[in-house]
Amino acid sequence: MDDKKNEDYAIKMSDYNGRSSPNSQREPFLSSKSGHKPGGAPLPISSITNSPPISIVAYCLASISMTVTNKYCVSGTNWNLNFFYLAIQSIVCILAIVVCKQVGMITNLAPFDTKKAKTWFPISLLLVGMIYTSTKALQFLSVPVYTIFKNLTIIVIAYGEVLWFGGSVSVSSLFAFGLMVLSSVVAAWADIQHALYGGATGGSAEAAATLSTLNAGYAWMGMNVFCSAAYVLSMRKVIKKMNFKDWDTMFYNNLLTIPVLILCSLLFENWSSENVLKNFPVESRNKLITGMIYSGLATIFISYCSAWCIRVTSSTTYSMVGALNKLPLAVSGLVFFAAPVTFGSVSAIIIGFISGLVYTWAKIRQTQLNKMSLPTSQPVMSASSQSNRDAASS
Repeated sequence: MDDKKNEDYAIKMSDYNGRSSPNSQREPFLSSKSGHKPGGAPLPISSITNSPPISIVAYCLASISMTVTNKYCVSGTNWNLNFFYLAIQSIVCILAIVVCKQVGMITNLAPFDTKKAKTWFPISLLLVGMIYTSTKALQFLSVPVYTIFKNLTIIVIAYGEVLWFGGSVSVSSLFAFGLMVLSSVVAAWADIQHALYGGATGGSAEAAATLSTLNAGYAWMGMNVFCSAAYVLSMRKVIKKMNFKDWDTMFYNNLLTIPVLILCSLLFENWSSENVLKNFPVESRNKLITGMIYSGLATIFISYCSAWCIRVTSSTTYSMVGALNKLPLAVSGLVFFAAPVTFGSVSAIIIGFISGLVYTWAKIRQTQLNKMSLPTSQPVMSASSQSNRDAASS
């Protein structure tokens, strides 16, 4: 689901993974000042919390488990309560944040501000669009295909930055974009070929139904790409004015989406006893409820692991981990959900993996070049960037 739902964009901005705060990467979730004995010898917990390899593994596992859990929860044959599922996620996340604040695990969460909530509410609406289309796409597509197509969001965000923030796209980034598009085309081709000639007889009713499902998934995926880009770009434009710290963005995002998601569920979803029983069959009801609760807690886990990884490694390493994580994430779909393993699907995963590495390398290289060069003239700003700067300084 992005970076509210495992959206690991390797972009110059912070990672918008899940509904986590972009600023949450700057500080750890828990303080590490008390991780030593009086004599100075480190406790085992301190050696763990300051271990780069463990932080990287924890981040990858949190990201993979979140996607796998989301796929499991929305993959029921008769599942159609996506708004309700997302509302449960937000409620669980808010409860976890409040509890953590009460026990002192989160110390920098500001009190609720009505004025900030009104300003942030349009961003939360965009978030609802992003996470809903994400769950719908994941419902119809396999995890590998979903992961590969999610890379297309990076392209839309990059060109959105060019239009609205005066950014630029290097030749290396263009090459990475080409690989991302190629991997998506190969993934779609492999899926269609398997639907026609792999799992069903060509031209049969079963093949037609499978193709219909794939087409629905691609349509939702296309909407998700643009909704995700709109959310990320809009949040980047507004977040600096809000002066949000670490956990504030996560708190407001989840809190403000709860009434919207509940209202949408009541208006657009079928709450008859018969439909509820179809969505929560007796044989899998407990597992499904457990998965829904975990998916809300996983938002906290991903945010913490992101902050942890950044703290003990570097932003460069974190970006590279985000790119490398695409491979095990795609493979997890093959392992847990028996996604078709074909030459086309494996090729698409490899191409998508390489495109993530190339894009991360391009961004790192561009950042290094920008640090080494001195400006000889004032850079040209787009109209939106200039208005944003004027508003911030007024």
